Amino acid sequence: MAQINKPNTYFNIVTYTGNGSTQSITGVNFQPDWVWFKNRTSAYSHKVYDVVRGVTKELDPDNTNAENTTTDEITSFDSDGFSVAGGSAVNQNTADIVAWNWLGGGTGVSNTDGSITSTVSANTTSGFSVVSFTGTQTLGATVGHGLGAVPKVIIIKDRDNARNWNVYHASVCDSDFKFLRINTTDGVITGGATHFDISAMSSTVFGLGADNESNPIASAIAYCFAEKKGFSKFGSYTGNGSADGTFVYTGFKPAFVMIKRTSGGTDSWYIYDTARAETNGNEVDIVLEADVANIEFDTSGDLDFLSNGFKNRGTISVTNGSGENYIYMAFAENPLVGTNNIPTTAR
Repeated sequence: MAQINKPNTYFNIVTYTGNGSTQSITGVNFQPDWVWFKNRTSAYSHKVYDVVRGVTKELDPDNTNAENTTTDEITSFDSDGFSVAGGSAVNQNTADIVAWNWLGGGTGVSNTDGSITSTVSANTTSGFSVVSFTGTQTLGATVGHGLGAVPKVIIIKDRDNARNWNVYHASVCDSDFKFLRINTTDGVITGGATHFDISAMSSTVFGLGADNESNPIASAIAYCFAEKKGFSKFGSYTGNGSADGTFVYTGFKPAFVMIKRTSGGTDSWYIYDTARAETNGNEVDIVLEADVANIEFDTSGDLDFLSNGFKNRGTISVTNGSGENYIYMAFAENPLVGTNNIPTTAR
């Protein structure tokens, strides 16, 4: 497997201050194909835009809303970032905003690998793709994802109707009836209609069940991720309830980690990143919750971002409860080894 030596040419985080008017944000290092925004200062919903649906089509990961057409948020994907209008969710005057950016494959192309034809913007090097398709609500349907590797995580939303965001995570979704929802605090959900056809997951397609959230008779969007050495890791761990918490090996120093407890309780999806972290050694302690519109906050559930993974330093159940199970998504700041000549030591 090829090593990605410069992760920030495929995934990068920018923070900026809104001006309530228009501005162009640079420093991304590439023209992004998926941008996830969050107003850190005010409780506006998360916003996601992608190159396949276009800059006027907005979805909110923290709620069930159908896709909305807007002209006052992102206005263009640019060569080194993006431009925004005056919408408060992405450019409220004096507000602190974060944008997480992924590189896909540019303008979407038709993909006929599955039983359902899809439109795909895929980057096989980084293992990320944006996939648009029209579902059939039939078990056994397949959709081409363009990754060239088996996806470890798939996030799907019905664009036309007010329905949940369904998540496939390979660490816990080991049957057709298991799935998660990124817009809720639920752990692993089991039962009901089939959501994913696990047996059909391959390097060319993902398999769908008959559920109307994952496979609606409507337009749908999927964000797909395959694991890549030195760039991304999607796994699970068990907490120990101690300030000397569980260490999770990723093989790189993380830039972004999202964690979800999957056993017992109802906890939010916690997002940590280096762009918003306070300067305090290796500690990354400022949290946003993917499933709610809340502003960011400092938590006692701190993580240390280390050169080869992350370590829990808090005792809260959301990230490190004793004997509790968790899944995570992590993207790199620096690989553990490589030729990028950037030190990989902890801060």
